[in-house]
Amino acid sequence: MTDEEPTGRDRVEADARGRGLAIEIVERPAADSLESAAALLGLSPSDVVKSLVVKRHDGDYLFALIPGDRQISWSKLRALVGVNKLSLPSPDAALEATGFERGTITPLGSLSALPVFADERMTGRRVALGAGAHGFSLFTDADPLLASLGATVADISDPLKPRN
Repeated sequence: MTDEEPTGRDRVEADARGRGLAIEIVERPAADSLESAAALLGLSPSDVVKSLVVKRHDGDYLFALIPGDRQISWSKLRALVGVNKLSLPSPDAALEATGFERGTITPLGSLSALPVFADERMTGRRVALGAGAHGFSLFTDADPLLASLGATVADISDPLKPRN
């Protein structure tokens, strides 16, 4: 046994084990877009879930889990959380709150136990999320994941706006 700090991936695996959650972590090549990442993983973009750290007006944070083919609906999430203002924190603040860099964020293994709000469209699916380390993705079934996190599941997203 070493005295080294556990890596983000170690924290993810330990948290999943502690929750009795079956996960698979796979190495994946770098991708320049969510669509490319989904194709490399053999998934549709809707099965790649973005784990977003969201800052409340009072300085607390929460997780929003959004399917890759959708975007967060600020008005829906504000109404559900019961606040007037939400925002995305800086990358440094997200790292401090979770212990994960952007692109690796997942509620599993987060340094802070933040409330989780998940878009209802991810239920009933096998999904991929960040795995706590760059170059890896975590696969799991959404329903046991959301149950283990005590997630609030609701309509919190909108279709992506087309790029010009």
